Amino acid sequence: MRHSSVTATLVLIAGLGLTACATPASTGAGATPTPTHLAEEMTEEMATSEPMDDMSVDAMAAGAYLSLEEYQNQMAERADTTVVYFFHADWCPSCRATDESLTTAGIPDGLTVVKVDYDTANDLKREYGITQQHTFVQVDRDGTQLAKWTGSVTGEDIKAQAIQG
Repeated sequence: MRHSSVTATLVLIAGLGLTACATPASTGAGATPTPTHLAEEMTEEMATSEPMDDMSVDAMAAGAYLSLEEYQNQMAERADTTVVYFFHADWCPSCRATDESLTTAGIPDGLTVVKVDYDTANDLKREYGITQQHTFVQVDRDGTQLAKWTGSVTGEDIKAQAIQG
C-alpha cells in the first residue's frame, strides 16, 4: 500500500514538472507557486516526513463491547477484529468489575468483546467447555476456539491474553 502511494505521488510530480515546462517560473516575493515549485515542495516534504506504517494507512477497527445479539448482527463488520467471548454473570463480583472497566475505560482498537450471559447461554457453554463465569474465549471467524482463560479485568488485559494474528 505504501509503495503504490509513493509511486502515484512521483507520477504526479513528474506530470507537474512536464506541465511547468511551458510556464515561466516566478521567484519574487509573493509569487504564485508554479507546478514545478509545488513538485519540489512535495518532494522535500516526502523526504523529511516520517514513514507511514501500514496501520496508519488502514485504520484498525475501533474496539467494541457488544451483547451476543449485537455481535451476531455485526459479525461481518467485526470479522477483522480479535473476537473474545466474555462469559458474564450479573451475580459474579469479578464479572461486574470487568463489565464496569470495559464500559468506563473502553476497549482497545481491534478488539471485540462479546458479553455472553453465563446463566442462559448453555449451548455456548457446552460448545466451549465453560464451567465457571468470568471466562474468556477467543474465537476465529468461524467460531472456532483459539484460546481460553479467566481473570482478565480490563480491555488491555483481554487483548494481551488473546492470540494475536
